[in-house]
Amino acid sequence: MNPALKPHVESFIEQEQLPAEYFNTVEKWFLPMVDEILYKISFHQGTYAIGISGCQGSGKSTLASLLVMMLNKMLGLRCINLSIDDFYLTHEERQALGKSTHPLLATRGVPGTHDVDLAIKTISSLQNSAETAVPRFDKALDDRMPADQWPKIRGPVDVIVLEGWCVSVTAQPNELLEEPTNELETLEDADGTWRHYVNAAMSGKYQELYALLDYLVFLKAPDFAKVFEWRQNQENRLQEKYASEKSSNEIDNRIMSPIQLRRFIQHYERVTRHGLETLGDKADVVFQLTDKQTIDQRLK
Repeated sequence: MNPALKPHVESFIEQEQLPAEYFNTVEKWFLPMVDEILYKISFHQGTYAIGISGCQGSGKSTLASLLVMMLNKMLGLRCINLSIDDFYLTHEERQALGKSTHPLLATRGVPGTHDVDLAIKTISSLQNSAETAVPRFDKALDDRMPADQWPKIRGPVDVIVLEGWCVSVTAQPNELLEEPTNELETLEDADGTWRHYVNAAMSGKYQELYALLDYLVFLKAPDFAKVFEWRQNQENRLQEKYASEKSSNEIDNRIMSPIQLRRFIQHYERVTRHGLETLGDKADVVFQLTDKQTIDQRLK
């Protein structure tokens, strides 16, 4: 690793409260990838867009932040990382969708619960010499933050990193939607209305959004079974964070119990499983993850 970059990586690891071993991950796996990206950028005209896809708990957000930092420190590139989570429909919009189309659409997460037009508009604006207000979503409130609180960025930026659990996942063939995937689909989507709506959404505007990406990184979990464990770890960390800031009643309202969490991740199961089966062929880089959320090998 370039000696000038080393202290920035060490500082990043400390700020993100990552294990010391993460430095080896950066050096062995991510630095060679960044070199590849820089090579591609050197031949690219305009803003370069990178997608990071992977299930919940796979390390997407951390990698997105790391890439922005490294690209900035190595070449002084102006970078921004976006999360698809920041483009959720507002709480009110999702409640209305739940009433008009299917109750499960009131829960944020699946394709069909994002404002994809807003995401496309935001990326387009960041590519041009305009000031862009970047949407932000408050998961604790389950609602989009007021527009006057969105950070403003003057474009054009050199690199956009878009991370999300369903980034670049395509729709399934309709015949695969007939059989329920889990208890949630069996009991609460018996006629398939919800899953057909989600699948149709994936084949529409979402593909227009993903077509804006120039490079795709896939963090591949061993299997879907790890999602519950990894997501539970996230809940535990949130509980620790809120414990130092809020009363116990407020914490209880924000943190999901294991039963609530198991039901929640069933909303994501079908699309996540499909992504595990198909994203490897689409991605430019595929990192195979271990049970411990570390990288085992680069498959592509």
